[in-house]
Amino acid sequence: MRQRNKPWADEYLQEKNHIVIHDPKSKKGNWNQLFNNNNPIHVEIGSGKGQFVLGMAKQYPDINFIGIEIAKSIIVSAVQKIDEESLSNVLMLNENAIDVREMFANNEISMIYLNFSDPWPKNRHEKRRLTYERFLDQYQDILCTNGEVILKTDNRGLFEYSVVSFSQYGMTINELNVDLHAIEDETNVMTEYEEKFSSKGQPIYRCKAVFEK
Repeated sequence: MRQRNKPWADEYLQEKNHIVIHDPKSKKGNWNQLFNNNNPIHVEIGSGKGQFVLGMAKQYPDINFIGIEIAKSIIVSAVQKIDEESLSNVLMLNENAIDVREMFANNEISMIYLNFSDPWPKNRHEKRRLTYERFLDQYQDILCTNGEVILKTDNRGLFEYSVVSFSQYGMTINELNVDLHAIEDETNVMTEYEEKFSSKGQPIYRCKAVFEK
C-alpha cells in the first residue's frame, strides 16, 4: 500500500528525540542506560503505526520495548501515540533493520517480535524474508540465553517457511499455532493488520522459537 507523504514528518521526529533515537548505533550495548533501568529489552521489527508496541508497553511496564520502523510517514503515528500516553518504557527507531547487530550488542535483547512481516512470496526474494538464515544469524547474536523470536502472520506460506527455517537452524519451537484467535489468548496484543485480517475470518498464525545456546 502506498503511504501518504507527510512533509512535516522529519521535523516532528526530530522534535520527539525523547522517543525517537536518531543515532541507534551509538547506543549499542548501552540501551539499559537509556531506559535508566536493567529491565529486559524486547524489540519489534516493523512496528507500523505502533499499536502492538504501545499495547505491550502498557501491558508490561517492567519490560523495555524498542520498535523499529523504516517509513517516516508511518512511524510518526506510533510516536504520536507514545507521546500522548507519556510512556517511559518504549522507544522508536526510524531505521532499516537490515542488520540489527549494528544497533544492539551480543546478548542485549530478550525477545524479538516479527509481526506481519512482508512475506516476499517469490522464490528469488527468499533472502529478504526476516526469517531467512542471515537474519537468524543476527537474532542469535543479539538475543540473550533463552531469548525468543515470536512470529505472527496471516500468510500461511511465510509461516510454513519460517517454521522450517527455525527448525533447520536448530531452534526449539515452543509454540506452533495455526489459529491464534481460536485459543482466546488474553495476553495477545493485536496489531493493526491483525485486527483487519481476523475481522475478515482470516486465521492468524503464531510461532515462538528459541535458539539453542
